[in-house]
Amino acid sequence: MYIYNVTINIEESIEQDWLQWMQDTHIPEMLATGKFSKALMTRVMVEEEMGGYTFSVQYTTDSKETLERYYAEDAERLRSKGMSLFGGKFVTFRTELAVVGEH
Repeated sequence: MYIYNVTINIEESIEQDWLQWMQDTHIPEMLATGKFSKALMTRVMVEEEMGGYTFSVQYTTDSKETLERYYAEDAERLRSKGMSLFGGKFVTFRTELAVVGEH
């Protein structure tokens, strides 16, 4: 199992609109690619020096290969939607996590 983690810090002014878009549109579109089996969205409970709010969304996939297919086939299209709506009001970074064990 593999996890694609997207951590994003958003400006306070767009929090509610962004949350609604993520839950109603973006996460369902990510799952609709067929490359992820589930998504977990969390709020990072640390006060950021830069302000705003930080969230982490973890998309579970079966392998690195499937994630590579997401990058090649879907990532640019899906990322551009968020940029067109909220560009300049968020900072994001992505990490890939290989699951070692589950208890």
